[in-house]
Amino acid sequence: MTADRAARIASEIFAPAVLVAGLLLLVGWHAGDTPGVSRWWGLPGALFAAGIPLAYVLRGVRSGRLTNHHIPEREHRRIPMLIGIASVAVGLTALILLGAPREVLALMTAGGAGLLVFTAVTHWWKMSIHAGVAAGTAATLTAVYGPLALLVAVPCALLACWSRIRLSAHTVPQVLAGALVGATIASTVFPALR
Repeated sequence: MTADRAARIASEIFAPAVLVAGLLLLVGWHAGDTPGVSRWWGLPGALFAAGIPLAYVLRGVRSGRLTNHHIPEREHRRIPMLIGIASVAVGLTALILLGAPREVLALMTAGGAGLLVFTAVTHWWKMSIHAGVAAGTAATLTAVYGPLALLVAVPCALLACWSRIRLSAHTVPQVLAGALVGATIASTVFPALR
């Protein structure tokens, strides 16, 4: 397998929507360790934080408004990101009203905060959302499952970051900034609210 092919595969496996959905399912499952709490609260969270925004992006690709689901053109990212923020806000409101566990609500809030920061920066610069979500995932898994999660999460985050640089989707500073923002938000907002 060539390095470019490996980078393309890693870029898909560690795509933001994939990681966000998987992380919400894992955190929801963990929240279900509390007696009387369903393990499936991450499922509606994943729908609002990943499924609906991805569906909007894929519709944009099919209609020709967007070139692909990674939205490589910085100027095309703002509207899909605003749709993502709106979807997370609606989902978070619904989950609060339905009594979802704090961990799921904290993760949705941290994700929304990350989206706000990335959306603001995107106006001027193409910071890597792949890197931000991958680093945020590593920080969240570590907060939930302890330091052993680092053994799996950090190599995956590094692979996601490498893939974006290898594919020339981002520069090294764009990837480093994205990873720093994602890790910082996930390691501060999520633990503070959970």
